[in-house]
Amino acid sequence: MSAPTDLKPEILKLFAFTQKIRHELASIRTPGASEEDRFNSMSQELDAIIHATEEATNAILSSVEAIDTLAQEVRALAPDNKPITKKLDAIGDRIGTVFEACSFQDITGQRVSKVVTSLKFIDEKLNTMVSLWGKDELARLSKEIGDEEGRTGDAALLNGPQLKGQGVSQDDIDRLFD
Repeated sequence: MSAPTDLKPEILKLFAFTQKIRHELASIRTPGASEEDRFNSMSQELDAIIHATEEATNAILSSVEAIDTLAQEVRALAPDNKPITKKLDAIGDRIGTVFEACSFQDITGQRVSKVVTSLKFIDEKLNTMVSLWGKDELARLSKEIGDEEGRTGDAALLNGPQLKGQGVSQDDIDRLFD
């Protein structure tokens, strides 16, 4: 009959371990509070990176195309001027280099998409765990945990670039200084 008493410490360890898992899960996934959901937030931030990179690349390419057009117009004005033609050829070479360098945007988008796919996979697994533990219990635990990052003072105020439509707008900042 000593087996039940030998088993009790192991059951207590297992209970403590499952409690720790519940606590960790609650710190990652806050049921019913999508704005606090770290996986949703990461996905939105990565989407914002792709969008900002795409916008910057398009602006760069548009500017370089305009420079190329201007260089061709200058070439037409002085077709027999060898020193100018030589400089315009150098500009053309540099324009080609910029176009090649802008391929980073496509590669970045592909790599970020892979990360988002991995995040979605982990998110699905976490959602399964949330449903097993119970959303209400994890939401309660998550409120108890609070800000796990432990940021205080100015660090608590710094959140980096905001997603589109969030944070303080440039108009708000301008009104503040007016």
